[in-house]
Amino acid sequence: MNHRHTLSVLVENKPGVLTRIAGMFARRGYNIHSLAVGPTEDLRVSRLTLVVGTEAVQLEQIIKQLNKLVNVLKIVELEEDQAIEREMQLVKVNADPVTRSQIIEIAEVFRAKIVDVDHDSITVEVAGNPGKLEAMQQLLAPYGIRELVRSGTIALARGTRSITDGSKLRMRQVS
Repeated sequence: MNHRHTLSVLVENKPGVLTRIAGMFARRGYNIHSLAVGPTEDLRVSRLTLVVGTEAVQLEQIIKQLNKLVNVLKIVELEEDQAIEREMQLVKVNADPVTRSQIIEIAEVFRAKIVDVDHDSITVEVAGNPGKLEAMQQLLAPYGIRELVRSGTIALARGTRSITDGSKLRMRQVS
């Protein structure tokens, strides 16, 4: 049975690191459901948030293979109930004078923002956990979704826990 796993991966902020990680997944036939990459508080380090749907045995193999990559500094699995996860979604929806107020009302319920209005469409921006985004998408679908884009999931452990707790990151020297 496939389960959704969120991995927080600290990597050296160097060219080609993302290509090597994506290549490792492709070579082994693993699917990435979501991938978000960005800087951290340390300019030498980037954080990848990977969401994979896999069994525990495959997850263990993914982690072992990632750890073999020279630019990978640390990997932590973020348990769903012990992490804060967010995504952003933009949805362009058909909107005529009759349906426009209904779409705005749905956006308000989800604390979303109307970021563009045209004579026959509205674009809505919403941020939240993946379930919230899916729920809003389902409510907007009957109006006719013209375009939809979602960012990858970003996540942090709840509370004071940090991926760097208890250890200083040692930057590896690459010859």
